[in-house]
Amino acid sequence: MRKGWVKLVKKKKVEESIPATGLQVVIREFLKEKLAIISLVILLIIIIGAFVWAPLIDKDELMKISLANIFLPPGENGFILGTDQGGSDVLGQLVIGARNSLLIAFSITAISMFLGVLIGSIAGYYGGFIDNLIMRILDFYITLPTLMLIIVFVTIVPKYNVLTFVLILSAFSWVSTARLTRSKVLSEVRKDYVSASKTMGTSDFSIIFKGIIPNISSILIVELVLNLAGNVGIETGLSYLGFGLPPDVPSLGTLVGYASNSDVIEDKYWVWLPASLLILILMLAINYVGQVFRRVADSKQRLG
Repeated sequence: MRKGWVKLVKKKKVEESIPATGLQVVIREFLKEKLAIISLVILLIIIIGAFVWAPLIDKDELMKISLANIFLPPGENGFILGTDQGGSDVLGQLVIGARNSLLIAFSITAISMFLGVLIGSIAGYYGGFIDNLIMRILDFYITLPTLMLIIVFVTIVPKYNVLTFVLILSAFSWVSTARLTRSKVLSEVRKDYVSASKTMGTSDFSIIFKGIIPNISSILIVELVLNLAGNVGIETGLSYLGFGLPPDVPSLGTLVGYASNSDVIEDKYWVWLPASLLILILMLAINYVGQVFRRVADSKQRLG
């Protein structure tokens, strides 16, 4: 009996000594916080629902003006969330708008993170003239009135579309990520493992992207989450002001923009309230899920 107990204890110690895989660490961190699990489920439902449902909706038919259906309240004539000032189904616009807003936010975040991490890593790793040149360019970018320039470009660019909008926003969204990456890489370059890698003849590419970047991944994950939530807000904000997506492209910001009319705010709440709540839920869910992945990156760094 005693021998069996000793074997069981030894087996348990061996299992505990085996490092957890990446997926196991993620699951463990999510199980620590119920709110993060709820946020992940909500986020997946919104993303999957928007990207699966939106292609099934005929956008041209949806955006047709119907004078007989103007400002119908929720539930009337089969419109679950009612209709807007053009008689278009609010639910259909909400689904397509969510898809468009998420797609734009993901695209801008991916492009800006790639450019920011790449440029910041080069500046921080090589230093000297390259660092000074890149930093002067970044300083010039920071002095620019970004929002005003975005509005100007959106106004003057011919044949304006979603791709153009993504490229314009991406061109001004990478600077903060580049500065953050550069400062973190500068501190990492001074560490012994980088010197040892250089002595062993490891390529600069491998040192940067296989050594330094993984060691600052927790900071980059926080930056990515903040950028993603912020890009959702920027897109909807510009659309609200009338400088976002083209008028014929549904967006969460376009729906919220109807709230600029006092009559709509007071008496036609179903037009703008669902989009406003969805934006709020999206931002909260993204932040809670991002916090979990930050802790995952921190735990991996502690384990080496």
